[in-house]
Amino acid sequence: MSKPPSLPVSPLQVGVVFWTGGELGRDASPEEIVSSVTSLGLSCGQLAVHGTADLSDESAAAWKASIEKHGVTVVTCFMGFAGESYASIPECARTVGLVPPETREEREQRTYAVSDFAAKLGVPGIAMHIGCVTHDREDPDYAAMRDLVRRVCDHAAKHGQTFALETGQEPADVLEQFIIDVDRDNLFVNFDPANMILYGSGKPLEALEKVGHRVVTVHMKDGTWPPAEGEWGKETPLGEGDVDMAAYVAKLKEIGYSGPLVIEREIVGDAQREDILGAIALLEKLGTGA
Repeated sequence: MSKPPSLPVSPLQVGVVFWTGGELGRDASPEEIVSSVTSLGLSCGQLAVHGTADLSDESAAAWKASIEKHGVTVVTCFMGFAGESYASIPECARTVGLVPPETREEREQRTYAVSDFAAKLGVPGIAMHIGCVTHDREDPDYAAMRDLVRRVCDHAAKHGQTFALETGQEPADVLEQFIIDVDRDNLFVNFDPANMILYGSGKPLEALEKVGHRVVTVHMKDGTWPPAEGEWGKETPLGEGDVDMAAYVAKLKEIGYSGPLVIEREIVGDAQREDILGAIALLEKLGTGA
């Protein structure tokens, strides 16, 4: 197994997820969107590529020019797909990622296109929620997903990229076994502690103990446990949920994580900006820097 590669940022540098557009982004030019990152006092993050984003050479050139102009380091292109729904856990299982059979082939091709787009920007990694993979290793669909992720890893490797699986849709031990079965040196984890809580899939710090050796990037996100099994928890501003941010940051330091702390707040508008600024202030108190 390969160690997660070093990224071109300072250890535990604070960053943010910013979107190309779509429901969690805003309809604006790359220049406006990238400048909104630096207006927060930040200079790194993950570019979330929504499902119908323009991946043309012209679009890539515009994004690359804006990123370079503002001195923003993008460590990951995090992709979503058209038609995904997080309205409920059953809807998530039915629509999200590469798992749904009716969209699998199309989304596999889209994944390669996002990898190519990221390469044009000089971004060293891609990431996604691959969806709710069956836990039954004897199920033919498990093997199909394993092989699909192998193909994605192999495509990303042509660009020298990592491929990171977002946590949350399965317990940490299931994710660990899947990664072992895929058996690719460039397959890693984007660890989101809130997702473990929101999906009810495991305690974040315990999960981090199990997959920490595979973590290449992390999200700084918070949330509360679901009120009942099979329901969603609720995302909250950083520090107001059940993650315990002080313990989370301490654990990241303990396991030797040296990548960025990427704030993700999945709302839009002025409230999102206020919550991100609050998150930056909290992380600075916990001994990190923007």
